Amino acid sequence: MRLLFMFLLTSVTLSAKSQPAEEKAIRTTIDRFFTGMRSGDTIMVAGTFSPTAVLQTIVQKKDGSVEVRTEQVDEFISSIGKPHKEIYDEQIQYGNILIEANLASVWTPYKFYLGKTFSHCGVNSFQLVKINNEWKLQYIIDTRRKEPCEMK
Repeated sequence: MRLLFMFLLTSVTLSAKSQPAEEKAIRTTIDRFFTGMRSGDTIMVAGTFSPTAVLQTIVQKKDGSVEVRTEQVDEFISSIGKPHKEIYDEQIQYGNILIEANLASVWTPYKFYLGKTFSHCGVNSFQLVKINNEWKLQYIIDTRRKEPCEMK
């Protein structure tokens, strides 16, 4: 019994110690995604996605109805690389990072700017998968609104 207790205690301790390292790796993937967006670096952005990634956004239409729109990842990446006058600057704050084995879920409130001009705000929900020992974006869904935009 004592041996089992020591094993469980050691497993929990090792898991707790690896958690900050995993959170850092997850943040690195998300930060690389946004750095690539800002710089128009399609190779950097593409490298953050899993091969089967999905992008969606929740939109409230003028009539008040809600629609979920899906964007093709390759089209999104292509749009990042097209010449554009203003920098795509999405400023995020990290909320909860939840990790279970090779799955992570991250909540990030954001404000989006075209150059220095505010465009919209909302929340990103990222689902990441650890593939070949590297965290990749598997699913991103976000909300978009003009206000209120208070980030805590």
